[in-house]
Amino acid sequence: MAEQPIVTALTVVVPAYNEEAAIGETLKRLKQAAAGLSAVDIVVVDDGSTDRTAEVARLAGARVIRHPHNIGYGRSLKDGISAAHHDAIAITDGDATYPPEDLPRLLDAMSRGFDMVVGARTGEHYDGRPFKGQLRRVLTFLVEFTTGRPVPDVNSGFRVFRRSIAMPYFGQLCDTFSFTTSLTLAYMMTGRFVTYVPIGYAARVGRTKVRLFRDSLRTLQYIVQAILYYNPIKIFLLLAAGALAVAVAGAAGGLLFGWPFLLVTAGALCAIGIFALGLLADLLRQIMTK
Repeated sequence: MAEQPIVTALTVVVPAYNEEAAIGETLKRLKQAAAGLSAVDIVVVDDGSTDRTAEVARLAGARVIRHPHNIGYGRSLKDGISAAHHDAIAITDGDATYPPEDLPRLLDAMSRGFDMVVGARTGEHYDGRPFKGQLRRVLTFLVEFTTGRPVPDVNSGFRVFRRSIAMPYFGQLCDTFSFTTSLTLAYMMTGRFVTYVPIGYAARVGRTKVRLFRDSLRTLQYIVQAILYYNPIKIFLLLAAGALAVAVAGAAGGLLFGWPFLLVTAGALCAIGIFALGLLADLLRQIMTK
């Protein structure tokens, strides 16, 4: 892993939707955190806010890009990154949850040769409600199963990377809250170097825009799509394992309780068929890649 040049010029992209109450303080803290750099370009992408988000951001010295209506977190990041003045990019939210003071730590890690450095959230405000934690564990399992490595924070919105590396992936990245998850998968599944730096996580200012169940389902959708795009045999292996588990359960039931062995036959045949489809999907991926 070759070392990368030390970052001296940085564009910070802040997607914002009705963040009037927090955006001014967030930008002030960002400027203080980046004071040691020679050039800092802060871009606030106002995603159709109905309050004074854009006005407050301009008064705080940010460059503002406005969407005529709300279109999505991921689309806001794509537009901000595309309009960046510098190759080194940092992204963070405008709701005061992420600590801008940790930005130098992320940049320092990137200079050691990483393609992307992610702030891994910790603390009670990240843990949240029990149901939220269960959904996060399911998504984390799928991502870690797909990538074959630990992923401390699947969808952290505080990270640094290079514009020149990220933009070629834009066609495979979603326009909603799952942007960061799909970016992580894209980097890891194509051999990029990604590391995590533990950070604190504060209570947000204002109302959350996340709809837990809906956005979790969308994230699950994009994770599955990413698996099918980059390494389809993984998802077929998971399904085949489920069918094989049914066969094993049927065999145990047959031996212990005299169940008919239909479940064994059906489960085994399904497992073989699913695995064969996975091999075919992987072969098609290799053909398309070439």
